[in-house]
Amino acid sequence: MELVEKHRSHKGSQEVYKHISDTTNCNMQFAVYLPDNSKDCPLLYFLSGITCTEQNFIQKSGFQQFASKHQVAVVVPDTSPRGEGIPDNEDYKLGCGAGFYLNATREPWSKNYKMYDYITKELPELISNKFEFSKSKIGIFGHSMGGGGAIQCALKNDLYKSVSAFSPICSLHKSTFSKDMFSNYLDNNSDELNLYDPLTLIKNSKKKFESIKIDVGLSDDFLKDLYIDDFIKVCDETGQKLIVAKHPGYDHGYYFINSFIEDHINYHVSILKNVGRLN
Repeated sequence: MELVEKHRSHKGSQEVYKHISDTTNCNMQFAVYLPDNSKDCPLLYFLSGITCTEQNFIQKSGFQQFASKHQVAVVVPDTSPRGEGIPDNEDYKLGCGAGFYLNATREPWSKNYKMYDYITKELPELISNKFEFSKSKIGIFGHSMGGGGAIQCALKNDLYKSVSAFSPICSLHKSTFSKDMFSNYLDNNSDELNLYDPLTLIKNSKKKFESIKIDVGLSDDFLKDLYIDDFIKVCDETGQKLIVAKHPGYDHGYYFINSFIEDHINYHVSILKNVGRLN
């Protein structure tokens, strides 16, 4: 693993690393923010949206000041494999920048596009071996494609004790962001898609979180394509508590994320600080 960037930020260190991934069979980059007192501190993973790299969130969201305030580490992976020989497509919703946090099963994608295993297995092991963050106080959040990715990863893995999302894609079956793309990544059957679909997973999951936080802008051009109201309905039916904030005037981009990132950091801290405590 090689350090490629390091910047002092809000009494902490914003770093970027690259490494050879055995899961995606290529070089991968991830960012990590380390507060000054990072030993045994809570850890958050942030999953970005379509077309993004780790750079978008670390440069535009302004999260560092709040992570530093609460002494929280934040890891930001890339959204897909990249580089020479990695399959790609002219459609921005497929290929590099659009890994959808799944394990592809169809060629030519299946060799490299194993982002689900990378996010939930290889990267956490790498982080655990390199840094001294808490092994139990771990949460996950994300935006758009990454918001849906955070929800599906959280529902399927006990590693994550808290989860939130900005403008998540909640229905992979219905959203135009995803429904046509999955016939490329996956064998063309609904069972395989259901493994990654937040709406299906929340409907069938036995795992319940204390709550799931979702923020969405009501001036989001993609609002109807997110199917957040469908997700709210299913959570009501299954007894999964949701904290949903709908913000008039805000769109889908990083001005929106930057405006409410403090709320999300605070939310995760309020849950993770109680992990491991006896009632």
